Amino acid sequence: MTNCFKFIFPAFLTLTILLSFCQKERFTTDPNDRLEFSTDTLRFDTVFTELGSATRILKIYNRHKESLRVSRIYLENGTASKFNLNVDGLPGREHRDIEIAPNDSLYVFAEVTINPDDPLSSSPFVIDENVLFETNGNTQAVVLEAWGQNANYIPSRFYADSTVYFGCNGGEWLWDDPKPYVIYGQVGIGDCTVRIPAGARIYVHGGLTKEKVDSVTTAFRNDGLLFFFGNGRLIVEGTLENPVIFEGDRLESEFDDEPGQWTGILLTDATQGHSIQHCIIRNSVIGVYVDSAAELTLRDTRIYNTTNGGLIGVHAKITAENCLFYNHGNFAVQLAYGGDYKFTYCTMASYGVDGESIFMGNARCLDQACQSFYAFPLKARFNNCIAFGSRADQISLFDRLGNDPASFDYRFENCVVRVRDLIKPEAYPDFPDFCQPCLFAEQSDTLFLDPNRDNYRLDSIGSVANRYALPVPGIDRDLDGKLRDANNPDAGCFEIEF
Repeated sequence: MTNCFKFIFPAFLTLTILLSFCQKERFTTDPNDRLEFSTDTLRFDTVFTELGSATRILKIYNRHKESLRVSRIYLENGTASKFNLNVDGLPGREHRDIEIAPNDSLYVFAEVTINPDDPLSSSPFVIDENVLFETNGNTQAVVLEAWGQNANYIPSRFYADSTVYFGCNGGEWLWDDPKPYVIYGQVGIGDCTVRIPAGARIYVHGGLTKEKVDSVTTAFRNDGLLFFFGNGRLIVEGTLENPVIFEGDRLESEFDDEPGQWTGILLTDATQGHSIQHCIIRNSVIGVYVDSAAELTLRDTRIYNTTNGGLIGVHAKITAENCLFYNHGNFAVQLAYGGDYKFTYCTMASYGVDGESIFMGNARCLDQACQSFYAFPLKARFNNCIAFGSRADQISLFDRLGNDPASFDYRFENCVVRVRDLIKPEAYPDFPDFCQPCLFAEQSDTLFLDPNRDNYRLDSIGSVANRYALPVPGIDRDLDGKLRDANNPDAGCFEIEF
C-alpha cells in the first residue's frame, strides 16, 4: 500500500500541475471595467519645417483583477489619417483583440508624418484626431495632436488648452512675420499694444476643451480666444488690397462657412484705443465683444458667420464706418447696458436666423422678470445705414427707464430699416420720431443683389437704398473702395456701381 501511494502521489501532482496550466484565462466582460491611460492627449510638440516624422508613447493600463480584451484599437480617420500606430510590436492603423493581463499594461507607439509644404487643406496648422479603444461594449478615446505647418504659434505648442497672458511693459508687439499666426487656447494681452499690419493671417484653433474647476469638478469651455485687458490694445491695419483675416484654422472647403469654430475677440472692460481697419472676422462664436467702458473704432470691416452676435457692445464706446455684419445666430449688432455708439454707412443683415439686425438696451437684468436691474444711459446714432432681413422686425429696443429720454437716446438718419411690430402701441409707437428720415422697407422691396448667396451689394436695378444717404465728410469710398456719389450716396456699406 505504501509503495503504491508513492507512485500515485507524483502522478496526481503532475496531473494537477497540467490542469492548472490548462485552465482557461478569465476575461472580464463588465462594461464598467474600462481602460486607463497615461494621458488623455498625446501631443507631438514638434513644428515641422520639412518632411519628417515624430513618435510618442501612450501607456494603457488594466487596473482590474481579470484580463481585459480590447476588441478594437483604431484611428478614427482610418486610411486618411496622418498618424500610425504600433500596438504590442505590430504596426498599423487598426488592431483587434488585444489582451492585457490583470494589473498589467501595454505600450502603444503613435507616429505622425507631416509635410509642411503640403497645402493647408491636407497639412493644417494643428492636426488632431482620436485613437479609439473598444472594450466590453464601450468606446474610449485619446486625442492625438500634432503641429503641421511652420507658423508663429501663440502662445506656443506647449500651452494647449491653457490661458496664457502676455505683456511688453507698455511697448509694442508687431505681428509682421510673413508666416501666419496661429492662436491656440486663450491668449490674453495686457500692458502691450499688438499691431497687426496689412495682409496678416490670424488662424485660431478652437473647439471644446476641459478645464479643472476644483479637485472634483471639470468644466467645458470654448477654446480659441484672443482678449485684451488692462493696458492691452489691438491695432489692426489692413488695407483694401490686403485685409487682415481672423478665422479658424480648419481650412478645408467644408469649413469655409461653418460658424463657431473659435470663440472670438474680447476687449475687456476699460481697455482703450482699439482700432480695427480693413479686417475680416469670421466663423467664430462671437465676432468682437467690447466690454464695459472699452473703446473701439471699426472701419471697413466684415464680421460674419458667428453662432452668437457679430459685434457686441456692453456699456462701451464704439465707432463703426463702412462695416458689414451678416449670418449671425443672434443679433448682428448688439448694444447692451447702455454706452455710446456711432454707426455710419453700415449694413446689418439678418436672414434666416432668430436675431434681429440691431438690438439696443440700457439695462442689465438681475432676474428673469427684470424687476431688479442695473441701468446705464444709451446714446446711439445710425447714419446712412441698412438694417434688414427676413424677419418683420429688424430692430429691437429695450428701455427699462421709459420716463427718462436722456437714458435712451437713439437716432436713425437716412437709413433703410424693416420694422412692423416694433411700432405697435404696446411696443415703441414713437420709433418713427427717432428714425427721420428713414425708409421703412418691406420684404418685397428690391434692396440687395442676392442675400441668399450672402451678396449684400445693392441691386443696381431699383434698390431702395440707391441715393438715399447724405454725404459724410471723410468717408468718400465704400467697403469695396468705390468712390461714393458726392451729392447723393447710397445707404449701407456698398455704393452701386453703374
